[in-house]
Amino acid sequence: MRQQDAGQHMTETQNRWADTREVGIDIIQRTIPHRYPFLFVDRVRDIRLGAGAVGIKNVTFNEPHFQGHFPQVPVMPGVAIVEAMAQTAAILVGLTLDLVDRDPLVYFMGIERAKFRRKVGPGDVLELHVEVRRGSTRVWKLEGIGRVGDAVVAEAAFTAMIDYNGNDQG
Repeated sequence: MRQQDAGQHMTETQNRWADTREVGIDIIQRTIPHRYPFLFVDRVRDIRLGAGAVGIKNVTFNEPHFQGHFPQVPVMPGVAIVEAMAQTAAILVGLTLDLVDRDPLVYFMGIERAKFRRKVGPGDVLELHVEVRRGSTRVWKLEGIGRVGDAVVAEAAFTAMIDYNGNDQG
């Protein structure tokens, strides 16, 4: 794994999340502003600050997108899968930079190499494997792979920017 500058400005001894390897919905909601129906991460595990993490999305039939995508064969939209990767990344970055309870916003700057390989539907447990490629205090480059069981269902590379004051436009 290659990473440059990720979390360089803050040592793990300065970060209250240094020993955290898993977080649930409470910490997730204290880290990112997303709420139902647009919160796509239930838990984050295997957290390695500044390096990577695995988000977990328990896909259920009662999610709003399944009403129209598609009623006879419910399929989680690919853009929702990429958003779930980004939310996992935002949680990882938030913990790495000790931003829990500080209300930053994280915006997409770019999405590259997005590929969708298999349908994701109700009953699936979607794992969102996110790896940091480069990170600083404001701009992060990451890669994500979505898995259901052993099958790769999606992948993408993306760049995100942190807005600490709510003043940047995303």
